[in-house]
Amino acid sequence: MIRALSIALCLSSLALAGPPAPKAPLPTEAQCLALGAPGSPIPFGPGETLEYDIDALGAKAGKMAMRVEPSRDGNLPIEVSVETNTFFSKVRRVKGSGTSYLNPRTLRPSRYHEDAKENEIHRVADVTFKKDKTARLVSTINGQTGTAQLRYGNDITDVAGAVFLLRALPLKEGQTVCVDVYGIRAIWRVWGKVLPKEHVSLPLGEFEAFHLEGEAARLDLPDARRGVHVWISDDARRLPLAALGVIDLGAVRATLTGFSRPGDKSAKAEHKGNLKW
Repeated sequence: MIRALSIALCLSSLALAGPPAPKAPLPTEAQCLALGAPGSPIPFGPGETLEYDIDALGAKAGKMAMRVEPSRDGNLPIEVSVETNTFFSKVRRVKGSGTSYLNPRTLRPSRYHEDAKENEIHRVADVTFKKDKTARLVSTINGQTGTAQLRYGNDITDVAGAVFLLRALPLKEGQTVCVDVYGIRAIWRVWGKVLPKEHVSLPLGEFEAFHLEGEAARLDLPDARRGVHVWISDDARRLPLAALGVIDLGAVRATLTGFSRPGDKSAKAEHKGNLKW
C-alpha cells in the first residue's frame, strides 16, 4: 500500500514526497510478520491492463497504466507507467515506468527496474532482492551511478508489485497488514488495517470495496512518513479502484477509468468522471 500502495509507481515517487503524517509507533520486525501466500486462483494474468486518471490540485494531472506482461524468464512482469498532462507539467513534469518481476507463485519480486524523468532529472534504478533480506540497488541519476545494500524485514515487495500482491491476498474487515516496500531508493515499512467495506461508484460500475488505510515510514528515517488509502473491489477481479496519498502540493488521487483483459467482454474503458464517495 505505499504511495500507490503508494500508488504503485512514479506516483509512488510523488505520494511519498509530501509532509509527514501524524506519528505512530513504527512496527518492529517481530511485529511486522510476512503477509502469507496469495489466494488461488490469482485474480489477474498476462494481458490485463488497468488505466487511471491522476488528480492533483483539484484537477486532472495525468494518466497511469498498469499492465500484466507475458511471462519472462519464469517471472510475471508487472509494468506501471505514468505521465503528467500539459496542465500539471507546468507544476511538475513527470514521465516514467517501473517493472516488477514477480514470482508467479508467491507474487514477491526478484527484481525491480524503474526509469523516470522528473523535470530535468533522469533517474534509473535497478534493484535485486536477495534471500538474505537485502536488496542490491544500482541507482543512476543524470548519468552518475552508485550502489547500495538495503536491508528489509520478514517480507518484501516494491511499488509496482505491491498493489498486485494485495489484490491476491485474502482480506477481511479488521485485518492488519504490514510489509516492507522498496521505493525511491529506500525501503519503507508500510502498515495498516482493512476498514469496513464501502460502496464505490465509478463510471465503470458499482462496486463493494475493501478500504485499506495505512502509513509508510522509511526504515532508515522513521520520521519520514506518509499516509495512504487503497480501495480494492470485493469480487473475483479484485480491481484496485482508487488510491489516495499526499505530496508536497497536496492530495493526489488515482482513480480507475478503464480495464481490459483477454477474453473478457465485460471489460471496457471509460475516460470520464471521478470517484464518488
